[in-house]
Amino acid sequence: MMDSHDMENIPLIVGANYSITPKVTVRNFSASFNSTKVLRNINLEIFPRERLAIIGPASGGKTTFLRSLNRLNDLDFDFSMEGQVLLDGKDIFSPDVDVPELRRRIGMLYAVPTSLPWSIYDNIVFGPRMSGIRSRSRLDAMVENSLKAAVLWDEVRDRLKEPAMNLSGGQQQRLCLARVLALEPEVLLLDEPCSGLDPISTAKIEEALVELKSKYSIVLVTNNTKQAARASDRTAFFLMGELIECGLTKQVFTNPKHNRTSQYITGHFG
Repeated sequence: MMDSHDMENIPLIVGANYSITPKVTVRNFSASFNSTKVLRNINLEIFPRERLAIIGPASGGKTTFLRSLNRLNDLDFDFSMEGQVLLDGKDIFSPDVDVPELRRRIGMLYAVPTSLPWSIYDNIVFGPRMSGIRSRSRLDAMVENSLKAAVLWDEVRDRLKEPAMNLSGGQQQRLCLARVLALEPEVLLLDEPCSGLDPISTAKIEEALVELKSKYSIVLVTNNTKQAARASDRTAFFLMGELIECGLTKQVFTNPKHNRTSQYITGHFG
């Protein structure tokens, strides 16, 4: 087993001759809504300090997979599942799992920014306050650190008391990212976070992900294959509810193992 310093400076290569303990392990996982299977027998590992992109055409199960990782699908009464999802070796679907705590540990950023109708500052401290943090100095530090991690601090440091709705769409998306980071998660799930953003805002989100992977496991669902190629270490290709292949991003995009992956990447369908 390599030590933490070594692991920070090597690429994550599944099957190489060193051992990295996965942060999340998905085993034979299937998901259904109203008895219709949306995911079929997914087996996938998500490692510490990596950016895993998930690509594939619409209705391939990408968002369902993402929402399964922090049990958001539980909110749909028609949802059922088979298999396991392990976080640090513990099944997240075990009866004794604290689901709100799970969702804090596995934070999620959505495609459409959802700023709360308050100030920039109050948007970020909402979660920490709900968890019982009252120290102003600690909350101030959380705001600054979260905004810096989301590459937004320099743009809003003098505007923290202004309404969050005054921000541009790209800034609001980064504010939502900062709000997730303020809860100090361990895994970040991003569901097409740049789908409605301009190129400059997209670049800032991708810049943030480069820094954030030093602390988090990041799973990025994107319909933009170019973004996946730029902003991930490994890429998984989902098609019609199945995981077709997963590997180092460079390998998947230059020498995919499956013809269906090649056809999707080269634009023959999707």
